[in-house]
Amino acid sequence: QVQLVESGGGLVQAGGSLTLSCAASGSTFSINAMGWSRQAPGKQRELVATITRGGVTNYADSVKGRFTIARDNAKNTVSLQMDSLKPEDTAVYYCNAGRFPFLVGSGRLGEYWGQGTQVTVSS
Repeated sequence: QVQLVESGGGLVQAGGSLTLSCAASGSTFSINAMGWSRQAPGKQRELVATITRGGVTNYADSVKGRFTIARDNAKNTVSLQMDSLKPEDTAVYYCNAGRFPFLVGSGRLGEYWGQGTQVTVSS
C-alpha cells in the first residue's frame, strides 16, 4: 500500500502562484506514475498533470504553460507549481499515484489517492 499526503493549498488572487507538494510513504518502490487531479464543485474530477518515474511530463490543455509538475524519486515526493492562476482553477487538488503508467486524456488514473487540498483563486 501507498499513502499520499498533500500540502500547500490555500487562497490566492488571480494571477498569483501556489506550489502543492505530495509526500508518498509505504510501498513507494511500486510507484510508476504520479500526478495531480482536481475537482471543482459540481464537476467531475479532472487529471491535470502526470509525471513518470523517468521524468516525462504530461498536462491537460487547461493548465499547459501555467503548471509545472516535478518529482523527486529519492524523497518520494511530487510537486505542482501553479502560476498565472485563474478563478477557474479553484478546486480540491488530489495527489494521485499508480503502479502502472497513466496519462492525461487516457481515461486511466492511479490507484492511490491523497486526501486533497483546497485551492481557491479569487478574482
